Amino acid sequence: MAKNSTRNRLSQEVNAGSMADIAFLLLIFFLVTTTIDIDKGITVKLPPWSEEPPDPKKLKTRNVFSVLVNANNELLVRGEPMDPVVLREKTKEFILNPKKMENLSESPTKAIISLKNDRGTKYETYLEVYNELKAAYNEIWEEKSQAKFGKPYEALTTPEKRDVRTGIPMIISEAEPTDFGEES
Repeated sequence: MAKNSTRNRLSQEVNAGSMADIAFLLLIFFLVTTTIDIDKGITVKLPPWSEEPPDPKKLKTRNVFSVLVNANNELLVRGEPMDPVVLREKTKEFILNPKKMENLSESPTKAIISLKNDRGTKYETYLEVYNELKAAYNEIWEEKSQAKFGKPYEALTTPEKRDVRTGIPMIISEAEPTDFGEES
């Protein structure tokens, strides 16, 4: 009997034959259950695809706030050089036109922001300009929300937000970029 127990102690090995199977199953499990965050980029709602050419509308130049970013990352607004720092305020002034000036938009519903860049424009500059234009609309919506409902825009219900955006719709039209250095 003593001989038998010594033999058992010597032969007690771990069978590692199925270890590869277990490691493979764990690998598959973690690959399937792991979520990987990805950059979503700029969320812009694109118009639906259509084979028909668009119906050309004659727009009053008064209602178009043209913003051009050239290959040198210089900003031209309505043909005049402008610093991106003042772009937000100028955009708000154009959209709202509080002094009823003849060279600014007739009303917020008719105001169109036209953004055009050059293919040589740096991505950071494009994002800076786009963020300033979008921030102008966000500030206008915030002011209207406070005036009409007495609470911040983010605290509004969906119908209240829709009401604010109906009065001041965000219309940012992005034109096809020009070739590198074409509009310097």
